[in-house]
Amino acid sequence: MENKTNKDWMKVLDPEQFMIMREEGTERAGSSDLNSEKKRGFYYCAGCESKLFSSDMKYDSGSGWPSFFKSYPNVFETKTDHLLGYARTEYHCAHCDGHHGHIFDDGPEPTGKRYCNNGKALKFKEEK
Repeated sequence: MENKTNKDWMKVLDPEQFMIMREEGTERAGSSDLNSEKKRGFYYCAGCESKLFSSDMKYDSGSGWPSFFKSYPNVFETKTDHLLGYARTEYHCAHCDGHHGHIFDDGPEPTGKRYCNNGKALKFKEEK
């Protein structure tokens, strides 16, 4: 786990990324260009560049956030949050502890999962 202070993270992340990744915030639905990204490639953590998803794991959920039906193994840690008054599964990067989003049980087969990810918490690199 990376051991940076908030001051260190402010040098790495822009203000919206900091709010999302370090303060467990959420970007506005539909605000991320990555929501409609269709190119083949890979999605990395904006905080530490750990590889999290491939474009083959992505699908259009209609939620307004980039959504994936699975991630690479062991890249996230989860916890339960009750911020909206009910239990949700929140996930964070296992390497830098950056908040990415929530996992829901309304995704497509084969997993039935929806990793609902803040686009600002990701970096996309097109496959060459």
